[in-house]
Amino acid sequence: MATSKNRKSALENVDLNKSYNLDESSAIVKENAKAKFDESIELAVRLGVDPRQANQMVRGVASLPHGTGKNLKVLALVTADKEIEAKEAGADYAGLDEYIEKIKGGWTDIDVIVTMPSLMGKIGALGKVLGPRGLMPNPKSGTVTMDIAKAVSDVKKGKIDFKVENNGIIHVSVGKVSFDSNKIAENANELLQTIIKLKPSASKGTYMKSIFMSSTMGLGIQVDANSLVE
Repeated sequence: MATSKNRKSALENVDLNKSYNLDESSAIVKENAKAKFDESIELAVRLGVDPRQANQMVRGVASLPHGTGKNLKVLALVTADKEIEAKEAGADYAGLDEYIEKIKGGWTDIDVIVTMPSLMGKIGALGKVLGPRGLMPNPKSGTVTMDIAKAVSDVKKGKIDFKVENNGIIHVSVGKVSFDSNKIAENANELLQTIIKLKPSASKGTYMKSIFMSSTMGLGIQVDANSLVE
């Protein structure tokens, strides 16, 4: 397969056998993003855990200081008395039965769902639709709560939910190419520090095996885990 002009140009300036600190990685990824759209900046973190073991699952939330750069669509599945609260906090949609029926019909044009503990019985029936798309609300991610306004506001400001996949990798978007490189680095550091704090006690050996940063269409740049500073 022929190497594209953009890839050739990037390879002239990057040593793929070298790892870089977060500031360097962010600058390199931003500089080499040549697509004609605002690419996402993504991290792929390989962990030394076995997600098949319940005591080695890594899942959490991080509040990115500079947001995600995405305008996430939030659905608040709430009782009537909470609809105004949800809307005023920035929810794109708020309601209950009508949206449950829409979801049953296959509608999933949303990024995050927040709801109340008392409604999880109803929403649990939507698991086959929401589960595979990562849309099921979860108390651990702060999307099942009585404080609907805070949950919606946090999501809109840049709160993200992540978990390790079956292959031991966490994939997360931490910004956009249009961000300043220092903001990309700060967002990435916030996520990585959160992952470090969630290290399971059952995880033995090297916890963070590798970290790669890339833009949607760009090269993967290896981040030096030893360079991370809390």
